[in-house]
Amino acid sequence: MLKEQRQRLMGCALVLLGAAGFSTKAILIKLAYTADGQLDAITLLALRMLFALPIFLLAAWWNKKKYSEPALDKKQWGIVIILGLMGYYIASYLDFLGLQTISAGLERLIIFSYPTFVVLFSAIFYRRALTASVIIALGLSYIGISLVFIESMSMASTNILLGSTFVLSSAIIFSFFIMGSGVMVHRIGSVRFTTYTMTVASLATLTHFAFHHDLMQTLNSIPLEVYSLSLIMAIFATVLPSFLMNSGIKKIGASSTAILSSVGPIITLVLANRLLQETITDTQIVGTFFVLAGGLMVGRMKA
Repeated sequence: MLKEQRQRLMGCALVLLGAAGFSTKAILIKLAYTADGQLDAITLLALRMLFALPIFLLAAWWNKKKYSEPALDKKQWGIVIILGLMGYYIASYLDFLGLQTISAGLERLIIFSYPTFVVLFSAIFYRRALTASVIIALGLSYIGISLVFIESMSMASTNILLGSTFVLSSAIIFSFFIMGSGVMVHRIGSVRFTTYTMTVASLATLTHFAFHHDLMQTLNSIPLEVYSLSLIMAIFATVLPSFLMNSGIKKIGASSTAILSSVGPIITLVLANRLLQETITDTQIVGTFFVLAGGLMVGRMKA
């Protein structure tokens, strides 16, 4: 009994640390844009992937050495490549684009709506009826996002509609990634799935960057502060949270993970207020409450 309690406490700690790590991503992105006014989304994303890729390759090598697992067939590789491009390249790029024009707090609320899209699209594609609980959960989340979005619009923020559209598109694409990843994680294992999809996304991102920028000229023009922020983002907001979350899910399950990870938007709001001087308004608090309530309902239903 004591061992089970320790396992659960450890799992909770891992999930909370993972959620905190993911919550810092938007803050680090905004700080990098502030440090270099000429920095574009693909350059920052490429720096993040450049620092993260060696760690994921090392993790893949270590996992292959430790465990004797069958090689992926062509179909599995095809699915891994598609999901890697969707979840960690396209969705990430759209998110980075959106953060050029919207606040970190609004971005995190929109991104956190992805579980509701998973439920909604599952109902559409698998012809599952939407229950009253699902409809209420969806309504709460979208009301919360709308409240914060409308308030942001009233502040006359530049290109907030475009930025919000980018981030919303990111959340929608990431929901498709989540729908497809569940089966693959069970088939090939969470470590292999994470490292393979992240490697695919890293290569796609670096290729995208190479087609749009002169490598040496761009790297020489980037301030040291941006390199530092990218390294921190790669390690503490990408690699470590990925493995912490996976370990936490194994110990406490998906339902408890969904509940605990809901602290993410709250952490982002607090950090944005402290580090970016973003104002926390009553409307943001109410909107965050609605989004979290909807997300928690969906998390419990998915479990």
